This record gives sequence, structure tokens and C-alpha cells, in this order.
Amino acid sequence: MAGAWGAAGAWEFAVLEGIQGLRGPLLDQVMVFVTNLSNHGEVWILLGILCLCFSKTRYLGLAMILSIGLGYVTGNLVLKNLFARSRPCWIRQDMALLIPVPLDYSFPSGHTLVSFEGAVCIWRRGKRWGIAALGLAAVIAFSRMYLFVHFPTDILAGLVLGIANGWCGDILAGVVKNRMAASKTETGK
Repeated sequence: MAGAWGAAGAWEFAVLEGIQGLRGPLLDQVMVFVTNLSNHGEVWILLGILCLCFSKTRYLGLAMILSIGLGYVTGNLVLKNLFARSRPCWIRQDMALLIPVPLDYSFPSGHTLVSFEGAVCIWRRGKRWGIAALGLAAVIAFSRMYLFVHFPTDILAGLVLGIANGWCGDILAGVVKNRMAASKTETGK
């Protein structure tokens, strides 16, 4: 297969093959649409930027942007290249894909990572919207297995790292907010 790390193990392919049993024309379209929402984290980045524009949601926007930046570095730049894990569609090239074959490595899932970073930040600021965001993040994560471009452990790693980065982004936003408040107090503005 694709080396020790790339050979995921029979159970991961069994899960992916089981998910393939759900495929149908309508669900195919839904999963492609959902996965495209977060191809480069667009929906979460745009939401973070939008939140930055309003004083009531500025803290949330800052938390989201900080956590997404942290995730880009830890997940996409470091872990993907460190583990260099092959994607299931690279190993099993006989599977018909509904999206273009991704060119970067598989571990962790970047879609899952950015989605849970954004969703956790939203959840920490408000449970009602947070539950909806977490639901969207879960569907995006599932879509990556449905589309046969990530193993279940890629999704799990993206989820765990996304939750951690979401919390860290929220904490860092608090540090920035406190420093800005202290700076204003010191300058008398």
C-alpha cells in the first residue's frame, strides 16, 4: 500500500466502504456542497471576519481567526507534512470520486480541523448558535469520509485538534482583549 503510516488498516477501509453504501444522487450533491463550504476554511474565515466587524461579536471573530491561524500552522503546515499520510483515494484508486483528488496529505483532516475550530469558538460564546455550528462541523467532517478522501482517524485527529485550537483561540482572544484594555487604561484613553 503506501508505507506503514499510509496503510490505515482494514477497519478504516471497512468504515469507509460502509459509508459508500449510503451513496445516492441527492446525498452525493449534499455532501459535495457541504464539503465545498470549507475547502479552504472559507465559511469559517468569512464568519470570523464578519464577526470582527461588529463590536458585539468582535471577541468571537478574534477567537475564530486566532484559532484558525493556529490550526493552519499546526495541522496543515506541521502535522500533514510530518506524517505524510496517503489519502484513501490515493491508495484505492478504483473508487469513483465526486470531487477532484486532493493533492495534500491526509492526516489530520483540514476541513474537520477548521470546522471544529470555528464551531467551538461559536459554542463557547453562545450555546444555541454553537450547537448549530457544531452540527455543521460534524456534517462537514462526515462528508470527507463520504467522499473517500479521509480516513476515520484523520477525522478524529482533526476533531480533537480543532477542539483544542478552538479553546486556545478563545483564550488567546481573552489575552488580547485584556492587554488592549490595560493599554487603554495606561494611556488614559
